[in-house]
Amino acid sequence: MNFKAIIFDLDGVICSTDEYHYQAWKKMADSMGIYFDRTINNRLRGVSRMESLEIILERYQGQPLSDAKKEELATMKNDIYRESLHQMSTADLSDEVRDTLNALRAKGLRLAIGSSSKNTPFILKRLGLENFFDAVSDGNNITRSKPDPEVFLKAAQFVDMEPADCLVVEDAVSGAQAGHAGGFQVACVGDASAAGAGDFNLKSFGQLLELV
Repeated sequence: MNFKAIIFDLDGVICSTDEYHYQAWKKMADSMGIYFDRTINNRLRGVSRMESLEIILERYQGQPLSDAKKEELATMKNDIYRESLHQMSTADLSDEVRDTLNALRAKGLRLAIGSSSKNTPFILKRLGLENFFDAVSDGNNITRSKPDPEVFLKAAQFVDMEPADCLVVEDAVSGAQAGHAGGFQVACVGDASAAGAGDFNLKSFGQLLELV
């Protein structure tokens, strides 16, 4: 394949923060007496914080919540989540991911992050990758979350590439949909691969090397 750049989702692709997210949302939901489990949590993959909150609030049976209260709950979750991220370290970056990223870099490809998370810079720093990527497009510079393609279109723009020249790597079906909506080819790992959501459905991150 003649790709010139690769745009990676962060959570579930470069590293796994799923458990941190789940535990933080669970504590927030418990504080409000809202039922929350891992099945509901799976619906939050690749979705923005406020949209995730709305999904959780589908089970809420109390008085209507003001926008200010919703912001307070989202902030509570994020504070719990960010505190837990201090446990992350370079050990959370697998050898396979690190070696594959270095091999892709050696091939001369432009490498970028396309993540809906506003915590992306913090996570990259914990992983020792804060200066590795050519560009980072994340929740801090977008107004629409996946499956809207904005985050990937901006990442392509940041590395001076057209979507046709970029490969998006995703683990969430909503992320794969975002890539396709933006005119990108998509390689999927994890849940999205199992669902057949990509142009290339990979069994491992290292298989990316076969595509370039």
